[in-house]
Amino acid sequence: MRGMKREAEDSRSRAKTKNKNKTKNKTKNKTETKTEAEIETAGISIDPRALEVCVRCGTCRSVCPAFEVLGWESRNTRGRIMVAKALGEGLTPDASVLESLNTCTTCGICAASCPAGANPPEIVQEARKGLVSQGIMTEAQAGFRTKVAGSGNTFGEAGERLAWLSDAGAIKEKAEAVYFVGCLDSYRYPEVAAKTFRILKLFGVSLLREERCCGSPLIRTGSSAGKVMEENLRQIREMGAKTVVTGCAGCLSTLKRYYPPEFEVVSVPEFLAGRLSELGPRRLDLTVTYHDPCHLGRHAGVYDPPRNVIKAICRLVEMNRSREDARCCGGGGGVRAGYPDLSLQIAKLRLQDVPDGVDAIVSCCPLCIRNLSDAGAGAGAGIEVIDLIDLVARAIDPA
Repeated sequence: MRGMKREAEDSRSRAKTKNKNKTKNKTKNKTETKTEAEIETAGISIDPRALEVCVRCGTCRSVCPAFEVLGWESRNTRGRIMVAKALGEGLTPDASVLESLNTCTTCGICAASCPAGANPPEIVQEARKGLVSQGIMTEAQAGFRTKVAGSGNTFGEAGERLAWLSDAGAIKEKAEAVYFVGCLDSYRYPEVAAKTFRILKLFGVSLLREERCCGSPLIRTGSSAGKVMEENLRQIREMGAKTVVTGCAGCLSTLKRYYPPEFEVVSVPEFLAGRLSELGPRRLDLTVTYHDPCHLGRHAGVYDPPRNVIKAICRLVEMNRSREDARCCGGGGGVRAGYPDLSLQIAKLRLQDVPDGVDAIVSCCPLCIRNLSDAGAGAGAGIEVIDLIDLVARAIDPA
């Protein structure tokens, strides 16, 4: 860390000397200081006010999932803000800078815990964006760009996105509500996609014929998602949908935040929680715990709907850390793709929060389900990791 500080200080000194020479013959009115305008060096453009909100108190150190595993100052929230600021002041980006910024899962627990109100995930994303705009990125970041551009999904799959759909005639030309499936359920959990649509179809929900990646992996890792977003928007508009329902937490936060506010975006648990009386689920002899996905909970504020659905079906026992304090699964922000070992270590720490005596871990995010399963949970470990829709399907299907 001392070496990183010295490097940052040397870079700041060089940047100040350069700026001084550049403005030496200019009038005072034309001189622009870094406190008066956005920091713009090496393609980095971050509002300095966002950086200065951080008072370096270190509260984030106690909650950052990457720091809990790696233990380096540059791998926690406070360190990443220092790195972002140093980049804006002339620090030359190298492999250590990329690792600092790209080991952040963008889970948001730092922002939820920050007494000063800083928003570190936003700073990290902007720093990544600035570097990517110059072609400075990791192989994982470049991989997302290539795969989504070539196939419309994060896996680079050439197969049909709706291969799980048995009846193409179920897709309507016009519908008030549409189910946005997402890449993971389309290609890795097609059975979840099929169950979800079977239930949502009861309420008149349709599908997009040519859905593309929502853009979340690109945005989180610093790339533009404009093309896939425009294609999805075109189809939503043509269908006349007023509501978009999704079972992926990453899709939800992306659709809510980065798409135009032309339609309501709701999660599957929100949609189902308001229709429990119509679904009429029966009680199941199960005890489950619930994992809060970061982008459904902290980013979107959806905590009660999934719990209300679970409680209508079986017994719920909370994890040792839940809701705003829930640990991250370790999969988000491009970390699973770029740093798989770190991702799984974070997931294993999350599994330590699972209470004894539960039959299953329920979640509402396919990435969380995959990462927790890969970290050691699952049927082989004596405890399932299932989607909320799996639980609902069991409760409404014939016994």
